[in-house]
Amino acid sequence: MTAEQAAAWSGGTWSGKSPAGFDAVSTDSRTVVPGALYVAIKGERFDGHDFVETALAAGAGGAVVAGTYAGPGPEANLLRVADTRRALRDLAAGYRATVSPRTIGITGSVGKSTVKEMIAAILDRHHVTASTCGNWNNDIGLPLSLLAMAPDAAYGVFEVGSNHPGEIADLCSLLRPDWGVVTNIGPAHLEFFGSEAAVAQEKGELLAALPADGVAFLDADGAFYDALRGRTAARVVSVALDRPADLIAVDCNAARDAVVIEDRRSGERVELPRVLPGTHQVRNLLLAAAVACEAGLAWGEIRDGLATFEPMPMRWTCREIDGIQVVNDAYNANPVSMQAALQTFLETPVTGRRWLVLGDMLELGDAAAEAHAVLGRRIAENDWAGLVTVGDLASGIAAATRRTGSTMESAACATAEEAGAWLLPRLSVGDAVLLKGSRGMHLETVIDVVENAGEGKADASGT
Repeated sequence: MTAEQAAAWSGGTWSGKSPAGFDAVSTDSRTVVPGALYVAIKGERFDGHDFVETALAAGAGGAVVAGTYAGPGPEANLLRVADTRRALRDLAAGYRATVSPRTIGITGSVGKSTVKEMIAAILDRHHVTASTCGNWNNDIGLPLSLLAMAPDAAYGVFEVGSNHPGEIADLCSLLRPDWGVVTNIGPAHLEFFGSEAAVAQEKGELLAALPADGVAFLDADGAFYDALRGRTAARVVSVALDRPADLIAVDCNAARDAVVIEDRRSGERVELPRVLPGTHQVRNLLLAAAVACEAGLAWGEIRDGLATFEPMPMRWTCREIDGIQVVNDAYNANPVSMQAALQTFLETPVTGRRWLVLGDMLELGDAAAEAHAVLGRRIAENDWAGLVTVGDLASGIAAATRRTGSTMESAACATAEEAGAWLLPRLSVGDAVLLKGSRGMHLETVIDVVENAGEGKADASGT
């Protein structure tokens, strides 16, 4: 964008020299590249104005600051605005109006990032495709993702997140989606929504924002399918495993590395690679395939695109450490994603034993204690080697498991470091470990404990 556009879109005024233009926009002084526009956002724990000089020293061509900011000096290129957070949104809205990709919004309680990555991987082989950077799906992340979109993008694939009522409608007014995808809906962020029905109501705002000539992609097996379908004037494309739908999975046996899909509209049957394990991932695959079909891609092109798909970090990423398989699915957790992870872990081939490292499921409000207890009782129904929990809420998982009379080894720890220390001496070659919990529990630290132990053994042996 040009300096003139930045001023016009944000309603700001330049002080110092007016730069020629900007190739990127950033709110993080650590990621500023030469020629970028730095936006100083004031958050709960930091104030971006404290890093304006750092950003300019790193090569930023200018900085968006509050009008009262004193500044590093009269020569600095500063765009002074009334509210920098609002200015970031206005910059994104201004830029969004200059480009014309087919825009796909994705929301849901679980699976947003995975479906986004699948769709982007498929489309990007044939069209210039922009997508959400990481999981930037809130009032800061979505504007940054839009501003990073190439001017010639044919498709834009963007997550729309929410943990408070009204946020999705607000984000959609910025995104202006043509198509919308709703993944699995479950008891996430109940602390702020109160019920799953309220969560579904919020997710449905994406569908309400679609134009009449748009397309909505929905899981017909979902509990809120009928309600969601009624929220949109757009055409609906449905997918399912268990109910009639436009695209159905007719064979998704966990032992196979492919999924057989039938397009009920054409009668065609095809095989697609199972890029991630778990029945819940078949649903995500169906949604991605449905979007790709609507974009006019042939099944062979969809297969080729899926071959380039890579899961995002901490979303069922597997690695072997000294003969021990560690599955890191600890980016986030709620009751739905936790149950899906446990079932998938049960279906994962393992030569040794299966161990669980589970952390708090946060933002469940009044439902938190019972949600953790239910999980503990269900864990007791299967044959696990042992369970170690991290956090006050997750301790209820271990307690509920013990109350069933289960004799599996279990422990409740305050930190991931303690959990790793408890787990480490119990592991043997061939064992597998699942890490699952909310992001704030930092369960990936357990991997560091296991790795450091292996390095210590190597040092002691002189290798």
